[in-house]
Amino acid sequence: MKIGFELNLQQTQKLIMTPELRQAIQVLQYNNIELREYIEKQIESNPFLEVGDKPSDITPDKQIDKIQEKTEPKKDEIDWQEVVERYDDISYKSYNYDHGESKQTFESYTSKAQSLNDHLRFQLGLSVSSKKDRMIGERIIDSLDKKGYLAVPVSEIADQLKVTTQEVEDVLQIFHTFDPTGIAARNLNECLKIQLKERGITDEKIFNIIDYHIENLACNKIQCIAKELNISVKKVQEICDMIRYLEPKPSRGFVLDSDNIKYISADVTISKIGDEYVIIVNDSDIPLLRISTYYKDIMKNVDDKDTNKFLYDKFNASMWLIKSIEQRRNTMYKVAESILKYQIDFFEKGEQFLKPLVLKDVAEDISVHESTVSRATNGKYVQTPRGLFELKYFFSSSISKEGDDDGMASTSIKSLIQDLVNNENAKKPLSDQKIADELNKKGIDISRRTIAKYRDELGIAASSMRKRF
Repeated sequence: MKIGFELNLQQTQKLIMTPELRQAIQVLQYNNIELREYIEKQIESNPFLEVGDKPSDITPDKQIDKIQEKTEPKKDEIDWQEVVERYDDISYKSYNYDHGESKQTFESYTSKAQSLNDHLRFQLGLSVSSKKDRMIGERIIDSLDKKGYLAVPVSEIADQLKVTTQEVEDVLQIFHTFDPTGIAARNLNECLKIQLKERGITDEKIFNIIDYHIENLACNKIQCIAKELNISVKKVQEICDMIRYLEPKPSRGFVLDSDNIKYISADVTISKIGDEYVIIVNDSDIPLLRISTYYKDIMKNVDDKDTNKFLYDKFNASMWLIKSIEQRRNTMYKVAESILKYQIDFFEKGEQFLKPLVLKDVAEDISVHESTVSRATNGKYVQTPRGLFELKYFFSSSISKEGDDDGMASTSIKSLIQDLVNNENAKKPLSDQKIADELNKKGIDISRRTIAKYRDELGIAASSMRKRF
């Protein structure tokens, strides 16, 4: 065996993640809002990038209107003679607004929803006069949790402010008269009882159920409650319906300071015009980039080697960013077009006609890798005639169906389950096994365990919880 040191040349192929390729992948997976923020940062750091004026500031809705104008027949020309005869008096006239149209109100000009903190402080200022009570009230407001409950014991607030416990209790009772009803309650029982008292309900049996049978109520053990209280099942059902109508989270509907509000902007719009579907990539909010001619001239005339290298690198980076944005646009259009082709029955007939679809199908259709389709659909939304959906919504696994080789999408199965539950007899709700049997009658091969999984994903309670007496 020969042992020694030698130099050999070997030719191999491998994929190298260059900075440009990483940027292209990064740009593809951004949604519109993230892409706009990324472009703004690049403009700050790259002198070659400039924001150009768009040919026309047209939103997807305006683009659709223009397409409709082209497809619709032209209307008759305006009879200017009739216009002149009707409006020959050019003197001042008061405008009579059409009462059928919606009037502008003060709420139309509010910039954002009122926060719970501001709402309570406003009521506190109208309800107390002394500085001590206002100080206690502000501490109570700061001690509320996300549900609107008082998360700190009254004794702890009294120790922190150097006041008596009774003084804190007095201010807390004032809070229990504030809107929303039940705010600053110490627990769920107190929150519900505050709402009952505000409605003028004084039935001791209702308060008894809240104090001692709230867990049985949550488990829908109506017969157990009726037996312990020695009242009819019908009466307990009425009381439970009344209690379930109350609000367990008083802060619901108000903006909390801790809320991380996320806004959704449709990345693609699919609209039906006549008998055809039109796909528009929504890039109206994305700046139109162009290369600065000023810095291009500097790059041609500069003599310093380091400066020339810096400008050349920035020029290449700006060119690659513009290409990446255009490539992202083309990829998203092709993905949306492929989804529309596969899921045309969904757009025409509804959710129950959604077909099974995986990333591989779309990737093969548009001749790209599966990871490219995944990045183009993840976190992005499409506005359709049937509502706003995430692009991932159209991809789902299949359930075998008799007479259908492709099977049925899991999303369609969930829609069928929802319809069965909505139309069931409330006194005899369908169990998971009965739902599976009903679907098996329609030729859908599905197990009880899968039904239970889909029911949990839909937020539907078990049959024992849905039963009414």
